[in-house]
Amino acid sequence: MSPVLLTGQEIDYDSLLQRIDTVENPIYKPVVSFSYGVLNFRGDVRNSYYSAAVGNPAGMVNVATFIDRQHHFIANFNFMLGRLNGDEYFHGDISRNLNFQTDLYSIGVNTEYRFGHFLPATFLVRPYLSLGVENVNFSSKGDLKDENETTYHYWSDGTIRDVDESGAGPGNIMHRDYVFETDLRLREQQEFGLGDYSQRTIAFPAGLGAHFRINDRAFFTLGITCHYTLTDVLDNVAFKGTSVRGEQGNDSYIFSHLSFHFDLFSDPTTRTVDLLYADVEFDPVLFDDEDGDFVLDVSDMCPGTPFGVEVDSSGCPPDADADGVPDYLDREPDSPPGVWVNENGETVTEDQFLASMAYREQAMERENVDAYMEMIRGNYQVSSQVEIPDRFKSLDTDEDGYLSFDELLKTVDAYFDYQLDLTLEELRQVNEFFFSQ
Repeated sequence: MSPVLLTGQEIDYDSLLQRIDTVENPIYKPVVSFSYGVLNFRGDVRNSYYSAAVGNPAGMVNVATFIDRQHHFIANFNFMLGRLNGDEYFHGDISRNLNFQTDLYSIGVNTEYRFGHFLPATFLVRPYLSLGVENVNFSSKGDLKDENETTYHYWSDGTIRDVDESGAGPGNIMHRDYVFETDLRLREQQEFGLGDYSQRTIAFPAGLGAHFRINDRAFFTLGITCHYTLTDVLDNVAFKGTSVRGEQGNDSYIFSHLSFHFDLFSDPTTRTVDLLYADVEFDPVLFDDEDGDFVLDVSDMCPGTPFGVEVDSSGCPPDADADGVPDYLDREPDSPPGVWVNENGETVTEDQFLASMAYREQAMERENVDAYMEMIRGNYQVSSQVEIPDRFKSLDTDEDGYLSFDELLKTVDAYFDYQLDLTLEELRQVNEFFFSQ
């Protein structure tokens, strides 16, 4: 048998029982996300602040799915619920002291691009752009009266009073209660004969932001979306058709948000395959390699081999002259066949052997002498006491007449790779034969 030098890294014993395969074409299901953020109005009735991080709260539920095979484009279906408002103060023009508030409901769809042509799917941070269309419902209200139904009158000195500035007397100073009690469209109709507009409109949201990957099933998003509407009356102030004239152009609003996305239903991208005997609870001793020669102890016929010494598939170091002393200890590596050798592999005569026996304090028992003589005359190789059946002899790749544990593992792998003409029953017979040796 030719010796083989076995080298490599530490054996991953879990790989003997399970294999992790990549799923080439996993089925992707819709991803559910929940967003929370703030709305900021951009129209005729302007707030005194313009920060995208300060505004009225809004929430959105979104369902996303891929729309192309390469997974570069995503379709989002969403529902948003929020609130818009605006407060405008002008001391010089008391007619421009305006306010409004409206609850906002929208249902929309958009297409999102995540730069998949340039960034790998495993990239931790992924920017995106989106563009869509949505249906928006609103109903503007105004804070025009206090709790006693007294109308607010704005004076040029910046105060709010219960009488008009052009009327008699100074009146009483009032303070807004910020309760938006007046339906502004209904007021337009009743007091001015105007307000003939729909409280439903189409909007076109355009967004940008970045997705941050948490794991294969979850990520979060920081984004901002500008919603451009096809109406100019979200605040009940328009270029025409309302009692207060505004600038020409449609209203819009901005949604700044944080979103969490959860992929709860898609197929996994990897699959664990149980190999033969994966359901068996093996004794860890079976997978030890105490001498580090990369032959497991369960099949190592020569335990305790020093590290780095060449070994064959049985874990035994080579013995080129078959004198029973391995080559790495043999000081006479080419001893003639049949001669007696000492523990260093050097040839000794019968007289020398008997003399060495005389140095012992106690004589060896007869049966131990016979066993020792048999050992040194042999090849110092343990071979199977059971002959390998003809059907399985091809599995003994090193042709040493013994089916090693390594050869058994290779047989199992070849079976599952459809490289062996064996039935499952024959594979079990191979396993039984290995443990019967």
